[in-house]
Amino acid sequence: MSDVSDMSVLAMFVIGLMGAGHCVGMCGGIVAALGFAAEGKGRRWPILLSYNLGRILSYSVAGGLVGLLGLFGREYLFLGPWLRGLSGVLLILMGLYLADWWRVLSWLERGGQYIWRYLQPLVNGLFRVTGAGRGFMFGMLWGWLPCGLVYSALAFAATTAEPLSGVLAMAAFGVGTLPAMLAGGAFSTQLKQWLQSRLLRSLMALVLILFGAWIVWSAMAHAHHQPVEAASEKGTSNTDHQHMHH
Repeated sequence: MSDVSDMSVLAMFVIGLMGAGHCVGMCGGIVAALGFAAEGKGRRWPILLSYNLGRILSYSVAGGLVGLLGLFGREYLFLGPWLRGLSGVLLILMGLYLADWWRVLSWLERGGQYIWRYLQPLVNGLFRVTGAGRGFMFGMLWGWLPCGLVYSALAFAATTAEPLSGVLAMAAFGVGTLPAMLAGGAFSTQLKQWLQSRLLRSLMALVLILFGAWIVWSAMAHAHHQPVEAASEKGTSNTDHQHMHH
């Protein structure tokens, strides 16, 4: 992958890590219920780990699908420069969203309600998790829960315009959410307080916003130079043709 792609995967990990408060609010009750169901049976950690593995796998599959969609847009609709610029804009918006400065991306969550309407009956059928296999399936379905943060991450993964990059981006996002989803006891409280610290969230949000602004600037610069390069190549081709004619 390119340096930009590597940095994008790192940015997605940071977004997952920053979303600790959001993740606990959306899924913390489910994780607690899974742990309680397995309490005293020696299966708490296998169930929690399998649930999170299924959840991250569902993110990764979705990332590959939207990356394939982005590839189609790049190759057949010639949206390459626009997709790169859009990825920068999404990083800026996600930084604002996670720092709670502007929650403009919450509309994506409302759109996901239509998908969840069809998946919810399946999830309800698996809610009585009794083992790691069932926990994995539960996580696979729960990964599609309507969530503005996940859908924003998927929109960013689509702009990579590569299925593998989309998979890696969403896997990094999922791994970033793990600390908040797995930690337990007093350490869990300390960890959540640290991840939800206003200062830390603001600093990390600023890093995302600056990285997004840099991507937007580089995409605009590339789009500006592209016509010049094309004209130069065309001029060179005409000159070669004239020499051949003489």
